[in-house]
Amino acid sequence: MTETVNADPAELAKFSELAHRWWDPQSEFRPLHQINPLRLEWIDQISPLRGEKVLDVGCGGGILADSMARKGAEVLGIDLATKALKVAQLHALESGTPHIQYREVSVEALAQEMPGAFDTVTCMEMLEHVPDPGSVVAACARLVKPGGYVFFSTINRNAKAFMLAIVGAEYVLKMLPKGTHEYAKMIRPSELAMACRSANLTVEQTRGLQFNPLTNRYWLDADTSVNYMFATRRPIE
Repeated sequence: MTETVNADPAELAKFSELAHRWWDPQSEFRPLHQINPLRLEWIDQISPLRGEKVLDVGCGGGILADSMARKGAEVLGIDLATKALKVAQLHALESGTPHIQYREVSVEALAQEMPGAFDTVTCMEMLEHVPDPGSVVAACARLVKPGGYVFFSTINRNAKAFMLAIVGAEYVLKMLPKGTHEYAKMIRPSELAMACRSANLTVEQTRGLQFNPLTNRYWLDADTSVNYMFATRRPIE
């Protein structure tokens, strides 16, 4: 029986099309470059990265994966967008990034191959792009060691998020390409929390990510009404 891959071909094509622009800080990926230090610091505070074995799920061109490796982690980045992975590998090679590898493999397949192999798992800005986010959450939970952390970031589904993340970011400010996000695929924190509980992950911390277009500044706070992040932990059996 052929295994069904939990990926949307249209989504993969969308990000592959832009792959060559991943590492241009003035490109469509500028917001990712801008928020990366905030996310990196938050992850490192909760689960110190130095010496850790880390998996970055849906790594794209490797912006977060590369920065975690530079913090001293041993990082594996996985994705199903071939072109984006090649860009990530080329960047690591050109920049001499230590302790980083990339593989084209689904998170579900890797969970069968390497259960409990990672101290920390990150899955950022990816859940809203797959047909079955719950399957990704469950696979991430299987991949982390007991006591290890799994970090998620995604976008809330409500009127405010629609106005800011889609209308504002894609059409008014043109920070992101049109069609980057689909409203129906956005995920409420309550839905993500339920998926985490089903996967035996405990939600330990939530943070909201805010942006002021006038000052071009991003910051983290307690407001999860638009962009938000979860720090979850697999209990020690």
